[in-house]
Amino acid sequence: MKKSLVILAMILTGGAFAQSDAVLTKHYEAFYKQMKKQGDIRGAIDALTHLNVIAPDAARTDTLAYYYSNTNQHVQAINLLGTEKDTQASDLAVEVKAISLKSLNQPQLAVQQFDILFSRTPDVYLAYELVDLNLQIGKTVEAETYIKYGLENAKDDQMLPFYDSKPPYQVPIKAAFKYQEGLLHYNKDKTDIDTAVKYIDEAIAIAPNYLTAKHIRDLLLKQKEAAANPAATENKN
Repeated sequence: MKKSLVILAMILTGGAFAQSDAVLTKHYEAFYKQMKKQGDIRGAIDALTHLNVIAPDAARTDTLAYYYSNTNQHVQAINLLGTEKDTQASDLAVEVKAISLKSLNQPQLAVQQFDILFSRTPDVYLAYELVDLNLQIGKTVEAETYIKYGLENAKDDQMLPFYDSKPPYQVPIKAAFKYQEGLLHYNKDKTDIDTAVKYIDEAIAIAPNYLTAKHIRDLLLKQKEAAANPAATENKN
């Protein structure tokens, strides 16, 4: 008799927990919906976190990581999704990992995620990211491949924004690939500054407002001058 009562109590307790989870799930789903309606990202993050504790779900985790990444909480996004190269992950998960790892200055890991995105849907903007990341980690062969793709596929009206300048500006992405071609050549042969500058000049011809290209061009020409006149450089110092 006592054993039967214990089993009955366990069944009733389990049912209560199941009912409680169902009630909580319904509550946090409604809460999440309301937070989205109000544009309250912090509230949406809290709601999704509670829902994931109650019933873990991959799609919900991807969305939660997206909210973190979109509010510059990249460490939290990566803590959720990890850094592994997972070709089976959703497009959203891969995109979040790519953006967050890049923002956390992890080009070796970020390039793997951008590679997956490019393999699924190639486009010139992903190619530009891959050029930039591969140059950072010294993979010139890979960078050259994506530069070639960019120059062959970029349309004249496709623009690339630069937000690190005040005011921000944009240039045709074709100019950006020509500029990267100059950087690539410099990385492959630092003694041939003239050819690197030639490519950068081509970029500036396409986009006369290309401040980054102009700055790097000036630096390269000063480096060339210093190499040609080491005595003059020493006297300046």
